[in-house]
Amino acid sequence: MDTDNRFQFVNSEHLEGVAVLDANMSDFTYDKHAHEEFSIGVTLKGRQDFFCQSAFHKSPEGGVILFNPEDVHDGSSGGDQNLEYLMLYVHPDSISAQIKALGVKAPSSLRIKGCLLNDVKLRNQALILSSLIKDPSCHRIEQQSALFNLSHTLVSLAGMLDEATPTNRRDTLLTRAKDFVQDNLAKDIAIDDLADAANMSKYHFIRQFRAQFGITPHQYVINCRINGSRKALESGQPASDVAQEFGFADSSHFNRRFKRVYGMTPKQYQLQISD
Repeated sequence: MDTDNRFQFVNSEHLEGVAVLDANMSDFTYDKHAHEEFSIGVTLKGRQDFFCQSAFHKSPEGGVILFNPEDVHDGSSGGDQNLEYLMLYVHPDSISAQIKALGVKAPSSLRIKGCLLNDVKLRNQALILSSLIKDPSCHRIEQQSALFNLSHTLVSLAGMLDEATPTNRRDTLLTRAKDFVQDNLAKDIAIDDLADAANMSKYHFIRQFRAQFGITPHQYVINCRINGSRKALESGQPASDVAQEFGFADSSHFNRRFKRVYGMTPKQYQLQISD
């Protein structure tokens, strides 16, 4: 077993009060302590042993650990293999508006029962948000959207979810936000910008937008960028120019997003339509 213990914290550049810890440990043991934040951990390799909520737990590879604020716990590696895990820290103040938008009148009342979970959705959301935080090319709206999705799952796990009722009516304010997206595709659009365009609070806007259009604002922005970039590619513009014109961080980011929708890179798409 490697006895080198390594810990690396990364604070989000776009989300105040949100950070991620990457840890690799063998013979290190945490003293009993508690955090102000919600702490969502994913065991990547090995086993994590810890005591919390009056019980001893063993988190295997793929296990999800969730500590509420002020939950006292310790932690150490278990077994013969080094422990690798990530821990996402989310301060309650960072998600209070999101939680209210999801129907929780008193955000401070949000607590999740159980601290060792087998929840695929929460695991994936923690991994996605952690990856976005560590990606210097990530846009603000991507992290904001990922944090909202994580908040949605936390509220659901607590049994407190109360979503807005879907509606078929056309809301002028929300339509104004969609128009704002079309006019600003090259910019680093944030949810705050869209909410301002709709004259709504940020997370009330997300709640209403999802209810009316069946898609998150972030998904809508990406969809508009992909649709616009496809037309630009068909006109023969170089993929690198198209990436910049439609607000992608770089060609690599453009490639990833385009391939998720069309199953091929922008360059491959251009070659196919030119045949």
